[in-house]
Amino acid sequence: MYYVNHEQINKRLAFIPTLIEACESLVRACEVAPLSEQLLLQLAQERTLHLSIETVTDVGNLLIDAFMLRDASSYEDIIDILADEHAFEDKEAAVFRQLVQLRKSLAQEFVSFPRQILHPLVHELPEALANFAEAVPAFISRELV
Repeated sequence: MYYVNHEQINKRLAFIPTLIEACESLVRACEVAPLSEQLLLQLAQERTLHLSIETVTDVGNLLIDAFMLRDASSYEDIIDILADEHAFEDKEAAVFRQLVQLRKSLAQEFVSFPRQILHPLVHELPEALANFAEAVPAFISRELV
């Protein structure tokens, strides 16, 4: 029998609307004034990207622990394993691969992160995260049958 940590998965999935709202707010704010003139929004963008990475990879690790019986060797591997298992669509996998590649820049090389411009993923994340939030419960249901 599989042990699925529904509580932790659901907590993280419930946070996704906050991330979507943050992305949409960033896009709207940049229509009013350039990001280069808005320090707090620059930092909000970085935090939104970082929390998106952590949310997707935390859920991914919980799914891998529950169903795949193998350990991911990197953040990219988490996405690859889930894509191979059809936990979400290829379109989301491509967005999430790009997203997790930002982790080192955001967490370790943050002093040189290009914060003066809106990162292109901020436009793509709302749809990808919304699809992820729908795909995960569907994946769990399929796996538990």
